[in-house]
Amino acid sequence: MNAPVQANTKAQLLQNVVEHVDITSFDARPIIDSMRKMSFSSRDTARAADIFSMAIEDKDCSPWLILAGSTSAGGCMHVYRDMVNFGMVDAVVATGASIVDMDFFEALGFKHYQAAGEVDDNVLRENYIDRIYDTYIDEEELQACDHTILEIANRLEPRGYSSREFIW
Repeated sequence: MNAPVQANTKAQLLQNVVEHVDITSFDARPIIDSMRKMSFSSRDTARAADIFSMAIEDKDCSPWLILAGSTSAGGCMHVYRDMVNFGMVDAVVATGASIVDMDFFEALGFKHYQAAGEVDDNVLRENYIDRIYDTYIDEEELQACDHTILEIANRLEPRGYSSREFIW
């Protein structure tokens, strides 16, 4: 353990686990439909839902999910999983951060945490805590994740690999 001196501070900062949204537990359609009569981006959200529904229903359309890695850490991992499982998307394009530092990280049993307001970066650094926007991860757990990836990579035949091939 790299940061035993600050154990209490670290435990306090890493106490609120990010919970992933379960889209199967509620019906969001009524609130999205009500957004049609609102302003700013609300109408755009309703229109985007309409377009996505049309894409899913059109057998000649191949919907793709394009996402940034930070959205996985923010609580959307189960949304993405369910979109694939329910056949809502045909392809996923994601940053390496999403696949390695977010999904694989949590697959190893590690968690992302809600940031506790304004915390000085020096305090985070002293406690081996990394910040992703308003989300924290334990740096020591991230190092364990990196080490696991290194172990996997070291078992592979030495040559170039595409990201798709490496993940498979």
